[in-house]
Amino acid sequence: MADYESIATLHKHIPSFSPYIPVGLLPYLAFVLLTAVFGLAFYFSTLPKTTVPLREVAIASTASLLGGFGVVALFCSAGVYV
Repeated sequence: MADYESIATLHKHIPSFSPYIPVGLLPYLAFVLLTAVFGLAFYFSTLPKTTVPLREVAIASTASLLGGFGVVALFCSAGVYV
């Protein structure tokens, strides 16, 4: 029981969690990120196809990262904290 009591005491004295990004800013952040994804997807579809797709890989990777963070921000703004 000594372990439980020390953990309970620690739990009472630790400050509560505060996110780095304010919760009220999440819907706007999700909108900006997901809009950028759709813009990059359109730009990606209009690129000329080359033999060395370095530009395509860079644009697709950027869109993928922005889409991932945008979806997480959208879920968190809807109350589904992932």
